[in-house]
This record gives sequence, C-alpha cells and structure tokens, in this order.
Amino acid sequence: MARKTIQTDQAPAAIGPYAQAVRTGDLVFVSGQIPLDPLTMTLVEGGVDAQTRRVFDNLQAVCQAAGGSLEDICKMTIYLTDLGHFATVNGIMAEYFGDVTPARAAIGVNELPKSAMVEIEAILSFADHG
Repeated sequence: MARKTIQTDQAPAAIGPYAQAVRTGDLVFVSGQIPLDPLTMTLVEGGVDAQTRRVFDNLQAVCQAAGGSLEDICKMTIYLTDLGHFATVNGIMAEYFGDVTPARAAIGVNELPKSAMVEIEAILSFADHG
C-alpha cells in the first residue's frame, strides 16, 4: 500500500524527524499537534483555552491538507499536563466537533514539548467516502 506524507504551512512544521501526517490507504495518521503558531513557531499565550483552540486549529489544517476535515477523525488521543483542565478541553472540543465526535482517550502527562499544556494526535478514516 502506498504511503503519502501530508504537509501544510497552515500548521506548525515538525520540530523533529517526523511528518505532520502520513496517509496509507483510507487512513491518515496525524502527528501530535501542540499549540504552536504556524507562522512564528512559538507557543500561543493565553492559558489552556487559547492553547487548546490553537491545537484544534492546527489539527484542522492538517486534516484539510489530507483532503478531509475534523469530521473524518475517528480516534484522538489528548495529552494534558494537568487533568484539572479536562472539562475546559471537553468544552472546546464540543465547539469544534458538535455531534460528530470521535473515539478518544485523555492522558495526564508530566511534560510536553515546548512546555505546552496540551497535545493532540489523531487518526482520520476516509473509508466511508467511497
């Protein structure tokens, strides 16, 4: 099965030896997105609310570069440095996804790259697109 690397300047460039996303068949694996502004490659200010919105905006940009949208995400993993922010992230996620929600795990971690408060990785499926 052919493997295609997904790249967009609408999301932060990879900060290591990995792709923003990789498509293989009907699946797209999106690397963990942290709240970096894609233009400046700096962490956004404004706390967990602003950081979470930036992460979802970055995810959305990568999904669009892959030919899809957030609605195509079938599984997400959210990493939080403080699980006390769980309700805030849930509320923001509901704004972005509405009724079309993916399967999801939320994991508390000690630290994330660039001292981010949140990171999200995702898997998109285009199997239903025929």
